[in-house]
Amino acid sequence: MAETTSKKTSGSVIGTADDVTGVVLAAMDGAPNARLREIASSFVRHMHAFAREVKLTEQEYSVGVEFLNRIGQATNDHHNEGILFSDAIGFSTLVCLMNNGSGGPTETAAALLGPFWRMHSPSTKDGGSIVRSPTPGPQLFVKGAVKDTAGAPIANVEIDVWQSSPVGLYENQDDKQADMNLRGKFVTDTAGRFSFHTVKPAGYPVPTDGPVGDMLRAQKRHPYRPAHLHFLMHKPKFKTLITQVFVSDDPNLESDVVFGVTRPLVGDFQRHDSGSAPAADVKAPWYTLDQTFVMAAGEAALPVPPIK
Repeated sequence: MAETTSKKTSGSVIGTADDVTGVVLAAMDGAPNARLREIASSFVRHMHAFAREVKLTEQEYSVGVEFLNRIGQATNDHHNEGILFSDAIGFSTLVCLMNNGSGGPTETAAALLGPFWRMHSPSTKDGGSIVRSPTPGPQLFVKGAVKDTAGAPIANVEIDVWQSSPVGLYENQDDKQADMNLRGKFVTDTAGRFSFHTVKPAGYPVPTDGPVGDMLRAQKRHPYRPAHLHFLMHKPKFKTLITQVFVSDDPNLESDVVFGVTRPLVGDFQRHDSGSAPAADVKAPWYTLDQTFVMAAGEAALPVPPIK
């Protein structure tokens, strides 16, 4: 009589669906980098738990993989669909606030880098214009001050500024704009101040011709961002500050498609219908913004540019 024995699942042999997660985690446990082990194992546990929670079908799995593939295919030197997707599900804001969220003035002023920053914007003299090609729209004059957490001015901070045009397009999206239009780089003076001349930004829709646009339509969400200016501030021995300043009367301030608005980021854009403008040949209405930024001591690391 043949002897029968029960077989026990071991190693990488899968018995049932209940075995999969443990087998995968065991296979990944040999990574010598402890932080990699922590992140990868947590990712696997959460992904497997997600599939079990929603009872993911094979068809839905295929749709999801195709969606991720399309994100990669839609990313190029001029557009980063991956960051756009992360922004549109609030993941970018979550990571930003988790890493800058102790509640102090510098932490609450942190914001998304966004998908349109370019590293090598042109150096511009203090008070100079970042309008580099004809760009109709209300004129805007910005004054800024950079201080440390004790309120002392910080000199020689490199300030990178970028924005969309009044028609809602960044220069890399619009062949009618000159290269680096509405981008500039400034350095604070001994009083920690800087200034520049531009045009008032407009709100705009994020690109919707890719998978993120399909997602927004399926969720019945509008694609609009409220009008804002971007700032990146960098100096050795200070934590790099990436922030945005939003126009206070924008109709989409309360429903930003990428969840990037916090109260400290809403700026006081002052409209002027009369009086002498800070520059010649400026017609009313024109606007001014006077904004103070706070940088904390820390690592002066620059992000990886999402586009070239």
